[in-house]
Amino acid sequence: MGTVKGAELKMAEKRNEINNKELKENLANNAVNMLKEGEDYGELTGTTVDFGYLFEIEDHGLEALFKMTTDRMTCYFAAQKDSLIRIDTNEETFAGITKKFLEIHDVN
Repeated sequence: MGTVKGAELKMAEKRNEINNKELKENLANNAVNMLKEGEDYGELTGTTVDFGYLFEIEDHGLEALFKMTTDRMTCYFAAQKDSLIRIDTNEETFAGITKKFLEIHDVN
């Protein structure tokens, strides 16, 4: 096994942004635009958003997992770097991924 001379391993700086209201609202608004009226929701009144985690990671960008509960269903979303995608998962998997991510990033 070889060695790398002069190289330093450095942990990426990360910021827990779970209390960043503006960022959360921006993500939630973008997620709403991905929903289909009549299928994913009847009306948006009472819709809730719950974040599993929300981090900004140096040289990587955003990492987030959240769910949006409408009058018809719960929809799950993941954000990575500059992308937001809707993911097909369930509550058990959402909770498990959230728990593991927070453990890895040493968040209580």
